[in-house]
Amino acid sequence: MKIGVYGIKFNPEKLSTFQNLFTYLKTKLNKNKISIYSGLYKQLVGNIKDIDDFDTFSYSDEIKNYDLLICLGGDGSILDSLSIVRSSNIPVFGINTGRLGFLSSISSEEVKAPLDEILSGNLQYERRSILKLSTKSNHFGDINYALNEVTVQKKDSSSMMTIHAYVDDEYLNSYWADGLIVSTPTGSTGYNLSCSGPIIMPGSSVFIITPIAPHNLNVRPLIIPDKKKITLKLEGRDDEFLVALDARSEPIKINEELVINHGEFYMNVVRTPDHSFFSTIRNKLNWGLDNRN
Repeated sequence: MKIGVYGIKFNPEKLSTFQNLFTYLKTKLNKNKISIYSGLYKQLVGNIKDIDDFDTFSYSDEIKNYDLLICLGGDGSILDSLSIVRSSNIPVFGINTGRLGFLSSISSEEVKAPLDEILSGNLQYERRSILKLSTKSNHFGDINYALNEVTVQKKDSSSMMTIHAYVDDEYLNSYWADGLIVSTPTGSTGYNLSCSGPIIMPGSSVFIITPIAPHNLNVRPLIIPDKKKITLKLEGRDDEFLVALDARSEPIKINEELVINHGEFYMNVVRTPDHSFFSTIRNKLNWGLDNRN
């Protein structure tokens, strides 16, 4: 088995977590079977012992033959790793060294047992839907995908915007709002949830259209099949608005159309028996707890 280790930022407070992981991997695998993302590697030099023993990778083409990508950080690190794995189908295993962690729900203290299972060949994962954004100006280039959501929102003004939405070219609604979120089931516990959108179980073949602070209070989130094409046309006082794919954002001109479809591939997120979707939302959202006492 060949493994890549990915992360956006090294947190010195988690030094022991990083050190223990690499020490553990060296005891389980030959060093030439382990590679570290070059951006993370530069941060680890001088902090992690024997870091020079490992290879590095920088681009998606370099990991096509890998069997697993370990992602260190919070959910943001897993979202960002989409630009690395893309259509390679490499399973991503998240170790939470951040905060909330819906995707990277395995804490650094409990990582050894699931890694033992994975390295022994017991690798299970869930297919997560991907959103693909198309625009005439080709915003985001060939990394025009999102795991959580596509968001369009106002940029420099306090004035709300108008978003004309179409589903398979049939007019749906004109949203007078601060913006609009098109979310996957994975992203339903993200920005969508904070805007009163529904929680959707991963594996459901749907998208969620959720307005951000709508002017009309009777406008509610809408769930549609993920085979549908969503087209958004923008209107407002400003010349530019902001469009975001997960945490990556770009300004967009008012005369641009946004076309959103399901991506041509899925992202494979490793699942462990002790961390199901239901147990994760119970633990992260404190469901079932009686705080009255």
